[in-house]
Amino acid sequence: MNKENIKVLFNGYSKFENGNYFANCSCVLIKTTPCIIIDTMTSWDEEKLLNALNEEGVYANDIKFVISTHGHSDHIGCNHLFKSATHIVGYSVSHRDEYFTEPDFRNNEEYVINEHVKVVPTPGHTLQDVTVLVETVDGLIAVTGDLFEKYEDLDDDCVWLNAGSDSETLQRENRRKILDIADYIVPGHGAMFKVPEKFKKN
Repeated sequence: MNKENIKVLFNGYSKFENGNYFANCSCVLIKTTPCIIIDTMTSWDEEKLLNALNEEGVYANDIKFVISTHGHSDHIGCNHLFKSATHIVGYSVSHRDEYFTEPDFRNNEEYVINEHVKVVPTPGHTLQDVTVLVETVDGLIAVTGDLFEKYEDLDDDCVWLNAGSDSETLQRENRRKILDIADYIVPGHGAMFKVPEKFKKN
């Protein structure tokens, strides 16, 4: 798959202003067969999300998989738009009112969508976080949700810890795992970045 098939529709953000916290997630489109959207932002983003998809020549019914890296409201807000899709929300996999028992993410099983895309468990920020791994000719792209908050948290643990962590131990372990295998990371609340070599295991 070409890297051009991976489109970050919106870069996420998170910030404190005047004692209040503001955040929205990164939203990613994978233009392949099947067509996939990852993290659909807040419920107030419906119009801009549909417009962004239309600019890519994609319509709601074209989306066959909706993947929410976890269940927080800024990552699932527009899931309802995609009624033709299988929905993966954290460890929950469903289509309409049917829920599937496989894969068993709790036992580290993976959900393989096609030869280039799979969903793997990466708990930490919540205990049911998942990451989407996308093989491209330019390297492995990991769409991680809030396992990584933004590029700055590579050097400052306070960035991801202040965003909340249900298990600091698991989050550290899974951050390490993704850093070891990924060439690029799309974090939950920042722009995609290339993984610096200094963070790879020797």
